[in-house]
Amino acid sequence: MELIALVKLALDTGQLRVSGDKLDIENTPLKISDIDRNAVEAAVQIKEKVGGRVRAISVLKYGPVQKRVQEAEGLIREVLAMGADEAFLVADNALVNTDQLVTAKVIAAVIRKLGNFDLILAGEASIDGYTGQVGPRVAAELGIPVVTYARELRVDGNKLTIKRDLEEAVQTVEVTTPALVTVTREINVPRIPPLLQIRMAMKKPINKLSLADLGISLGSPMEVKGVSLVQVRRKGVIIKEGSVDDKVNKLIEALIQEGIITRG
Repeated sequence: MELIALVKLALDTGQLRVSGDKLDIENTPLKISDIDRNAVEAAVQIKEKVGGRVRAISVLKYGPVQKRVQEAEGLIREVLAMGADEAFLVADNALVNTDQLVTAKVIAAVIRKLGNFDLILAGEASIDGYTGQVGPRVAAELGIPVVTYARELRVDGNKLTIKRDLEEAVQTVEVTTPALVTVTREINVPRIPPLLQIRMAMKKPINKLSLADLGISLGSPMEVKGVSLVQVRRKGVIIKEGSVDDKVNKLIEALIQEGIITRG
């Protein structure tokens, strides 16, 4: 089975760098988006069960590109160590800070360049932007069915049986390949590669591509000027006077006035 895993090199939200009230994107480390690890794990498990090949695709969205490429290659080696056979990294200055539509068009161009495929797997959303748009947009670009929020996936020939997580229910759907499926964290537990797999990953190919290699020239209708942090400031109100009951009553009244709680 020809499997493709979409892997976002996301900002590491646990190591955000700040300059003033702005997020310092250029100096914030990257990491593989957590839920995309679930997508890679799902692809590798299918390969182990029915045979085939897993190819991973990443688009570098954060600059400076020249500095980030080496960092990106190191992260992609983690995916290869998990069991992917080959990786494709699209790095181009024109892609820095572009939107989800451009990302989807670039990924679709890579997939067309690769040729045949059966199943594309992606995380339901990335840990930094969390838009959940790229997977469905890639499916739209390729003209194939998309199934989102998969928590269970079974392959039987060219038929996929998928359990989708909805807000208050689990929906079971069937679809035939080729198709794109986005997965949730509940679908599996991503493996931690052993040392041997990590060493073997160093020999697997990472194919670097530019927009020129794909034969496309894209402009983004959206320009990101910067990312500001949410400012949380305490009001510093201290209730000192009165007994404990008085202080509790004053606290309750203050919370009601702020609209945090309501009277029963």
